[in-house]
Amino acid sequence: MDFKDYYKILGVEPTADDKTIKAAYRKLARKYHPDVSKEKDAEAKFKDASEAYEALKSADKRAEYDDLRKYGQHGQPFQGPPGWQGRGAGGAGGFGGGQDTGDFSDFFSSIFGNRGPGFGGGQSGRSAGRRGQDVEMELAIFLEETLSNESKKVTFQVPQYNAAGQHVSNTSKSLNVKIPAGVTDGERIRLKGQGAPGIGGGANGDLFLIIRFAPHPKFDVEGENLIITLPLAPWELALGTEVAVPTLTGKINLKVPAGSQNGQRMRAKGHGLLNKAGERGYLFVQLKAVMPKTSSDEVKALWQELAKKAAFDPRENF
Repeated sequence: MDFKDYYKILGVEPTADDKTIKAAYRKLARKYHPDVSKEKDAEAKFKDASEAYEALKSADKRAEYDDLRKYGQHGQPFQGPPGWQGRGAGGAGGFGGGQDTGDFSDFFSSIFGNRGPGFGGGQSGRSAGRRGQDVEMELAIFLEETLSNESKKVTFQVPQYNAAGQHVSNTSKSLNVKIPAGVTDGERIRLKGQGAPGIGGGANGDLFLIIRFAPHPKFDVEGENLIITLPLAPWELALGTEVAVPTLTGKINLKVPAGSQNGQRMRAKGHGLLNKAGERGYLFVQLKAVMPKTSSDEVKALWQELAKKAAFDPRENF
């Protein structure tokens, strides 16, 4: 099934508040209502807007959808994290206002099932058992892995409880997890239903992964941008040069202009980390002058001659 970006359907930002979301829905509902609109695809657009509003108007549903949104692009086949399918309670229950799951897409039903606006309490078809314990673990990833579409194997310990709710043991569990694009250091990712099993028919707990970027031997991280220090000889700064600079995906040729300064930063667009929009940040190349460790008498004489001819005082305004 295809992923649906409900924010895009309503024409709002993911940071939009409830008032903005409601206003956007009302505007689209008036525009595309089948009784009013003459456009041939009005009914489909009206249903899309209604579905999007149903998903985003509830804080709980919106939070659940936001967790999945990291893994999909609008209109593209959807492959979510482990445990996302079959979340909703089975069957088409009432949503309120005369709607039911039959009005909505398979994508919506796969996430929410028959949960209506008030799914916090009084739900039919759900067990009164105790929900399983959540599990939290830190997941170290290399910077290169943030650009990859490959899954990463995660192994963790899941607590097991008896019918009385007493902890009896831990079991090892492994999952193949796809790292969402634009993930940041310290970000908390929820994998629904992958925690400890529920008691007495209760729902499983969730697994929370805390992303930690492993230190890189060449790059420092600033948000979506990367920083690398490029060592240069003094004459390369003075005369200019072209240098092959490493990136996460290969090397680029960087032209250092004549007269560049020690500590100066140059930037290469599109060679940083991915952001939430799927675009890559900058690679900042910081120039660093490196002096030769040893010099012969002849080289020292050349330095002395340069000092006389350049007549340069670096501390003129010191």
